[in-house]
Amino acid sequence: MRWDYYVESPFNDVRGYEIERELADPESWTDIDIGMPNLMLPNGARFYVDHAHPEYSGPEVTNPRDAALWDMAGDRILDDAARMASELTGNLITIYKNNTDGKGASYGTHENYQVARDVPFDDFVKHLTPFFVTRNIWAGSGRVGLGQESRTSGFQISQRADFFEARVGLETTVNRPIINTRDEPHADPTKFRRLHVIVGDANMSPTMTFLKMGVTALVLSMIEDSALEFAIDLTDPVLEMQSVSRDYQFTHPLQLTDGTSLTAIQIQRKYLHAAQNYMAHKPNDAMTEQVLVLWREVLDALESDTESLVGAVDWVTKKSVLDSYRLRDGLDWQDSKLKAIDIQYSDIRADKSLAYLLQRNSKRAELFTDQEVERAMTNPPEDTRAYVRGKAVQNYGQSVVGASWESLIFQISPDQPLKRIGLSDARGYSAIETSHLFAKQWEPAEFVSNLERLTNKQH
Repeated sequence: MRWDYYVESPFNDVRGYEIERELADPESWTDIDIGMPNLMLPNGARFYVDHAHPEYSGPEVTNPRDAALWDMAGDRILDDAARMASELTGNLITIYKNNTDGKGASYGTHENYQVARDVPFDDFVKHLTPFFVTRNIWAGSGRVGLGQESRTSGFQISQRADFFEARVGLETTVNRPIINTRDEPHADPTKFRRLHVIVGDANMSPTMTFLKMGVTALVLSMIEDSALEFAIDLTDPVLEMQSVSRDYQFTHPLQLTDGTSLTAIQIQRKYLHAAQNYMAHKPNDAMTEQVLVLWREVLDALESDTESLVGAVDWVTKKSVLDSYRLRDGLDWQDSKLKAIDIQYSDIRADKSLAYLLQRNSKRAELFTDQEVERAMTNPPEDTRAYVRGKAVQNYGQSVVGASWESLIFQISPDQPLKRIGLSDARGYSAIETSHLFAKQWEPAEFVSNLERLTNKQH
């Protein structure tokens, strides 16, 4: 299977222009095939090699719980892959779900949200900048070392904060911006944008993945509906992101352009109160209510009882372990033992990861059962186009020779031309619409013909 680069457009900028390929950093050339593995999995996810490390991109989902579930399934898939590779090579291969090697390199954990095309992009920049600068107080994963190369001793909330150098921009690997402007919707470009979020840490806690995705989606809905009646204009967002990351006592005043200041928790509470008011006028939604309750509880605990968040908030959980070693052995933050613990926290092996051990010991309710995770490893979400993609790979994998988020490419026989089926609607091709195609157990040619007929009808 190969990746279908036909619809890739990594150089399109949402501000209305396309950067010349020669002027873009080569690491942003995502539209080339260099022969590395690049697969669509039976659960609708993409699994590939990106700049020499394995990358898992979860399937399209419609809610934060599913986002966290298929992310957790990805951890298990990567763990299985590492175990198989270890058996094949005779060498131990370990995968860490983190964001920096501690020596100057950083790699992202990207989130993607479908938003309305007709909302001015400046509205997203205005409201998301202070939100992203302060979101890490509960979504950060914690890091030993300050500065990109960790040359300064200390602990900070976020693994990614030190690697951002601009407020707005197209790049993702150099001069990283808080708000990324890549205009690659993977959907109908006349109706939608895909907001490509690169500021987040890799969360070992499924609870924080759930909260991060849920809260951010809620803030985006408020922006789309012009429901945010306040504006927080930070004097220097890049500097403040780094300052917030170092301030785990939450006393740092973020400077605003009007001469006033707010703490990170105060800014987060403004968004929380706006979201509560926003949802008060909406139909009852149990999952959104769960997001709002958890958001409030986490902010309350950060102010009054941080230790109660051990096992839920990654940076708090990690720091609790590090502090116990520092107290017991009198260690400085630059001690190699602490750096080793920092890395071991993000080990994805169920029997080796400090994160998983501490989550189990925290006595907090598990977000997912083992059975749910196992099912998500091999089955796609049923309410997005990931369903038809994953099921096609399951049932007709030998005929699927190429794929992308927006397409499936079939080769029925060597003497026939390839057949490309477009899947432009991210919310389409769900189980309700396409399960009958797989129930029939057609031969590949008949399946492709009927899928093409269905997609043409929808268009």
